[in-house]
Amino acid sequence: MLIRKTVFIKEVITADERPAPNHPITRAAALCVVQNPFAGTDQSDLTPLFELGARLGENLSPQVAQMLAGEPVSYGKAAIVGAAGVMEHGAAMIHPRLGKPMRAAVGGGDALIASNVKVGAPGVPIDIPLGHKDNAWSFDHIDTLTLSIADAPRAGEIVLCIALSDGPRAHARVGKGPAPS
Repeated sequence: MLIRKTVFIKEVITADERPAPNHPITRAAALCVVQNPFAGTDQSDLTPLFELGARLGENLSPQVAQMLAGEPVSYGKAAIVGAAGVMEHGAAMIHPRLGKPMRAAVGGGDALIASNVKVGAPGVPIDIPLGHKDNAWSFDHIDTLTLSIADAPRAGEIVLCIALSDGPRAHARVGKGPAPS
């Protein structure tokens, strides 16, 4: 596994449409730029990307959780695949095995981890969807964190993205949705 770089981002929201939310909300993310071993190929067995996603999740998820001011309540994941790859390469990194280490880092997580994958050129932004870790129907926690890296992904790379939040949207008032069963 060749990691070119990892970027950590921490955002603290202290005010939005009003003077201040009830409490500051911290959102944090890790974006890891890795070589795509299947760029330019028609490989059907993507198991090495499953394993790469799991290893990166085990390393990065606890670091992102530690960046939060409070306990993590929302999570999301995404991947940007460089132009020599295909969308399925990003899906292989984030779907089969990335969820387990993310759930371990947030202390559980019964809800599906919202996700997004796209193919793009260097600097393309990605919308990382966020949702409550235990209640997918908590509308106040449905959010998006839009991030990019100016020089990534290069054609033969994948950017793996892990995002966590310790609160809902600022001034959320749509509703909590039904309680999880």
